[in-house]
Amino acid sequence: MAWKLDNDRPIYIQILEELERRIIVGIYPSGDKMPSVRELAAQASVNPNTMQRAMSELETKGLVTTMRTSGRTVTNDSLMIAKKREELANRQIRSFLDTMKQYGFQREEIMNLINSCLKGDEYESHY
Repeated sequence: MAWKLDNDRPIYIQILEELERRIIVGIYPSGDKMPSVRELAAQASVNPNTMQRAMSELETKGLVTTMRTSGRTVTNDSLMIAKKREELANRQIRSFLDTMKQYGFQREEIMNLINSCLKGDEYESHY
């Protein structure tokens, strides 16, 4: 099944973000071997060179390591993964807050809306 990628942003960045997400949520657990570049490229329906670029970036960030003869593995550094998880969460929160400010909401209104959502049945049914 192809990954959901759009043409509004560079494909390799979207792939990088998806691979980071998969590492953070444990689809690719710490210490486990990553699928090959060709396998991932086929799953995402992208050129292997594009996938290679994203994988190289993951390696630069320290989330994966390359073993010369056995491919790539996810880092064993659970603190690094937790830090990346928090960074991604902060990015989402900042984006949300920027949007809410554009809509004219003030800090207290935003907090009230968040608290209301967290108390509601709709939120509970998702978690």
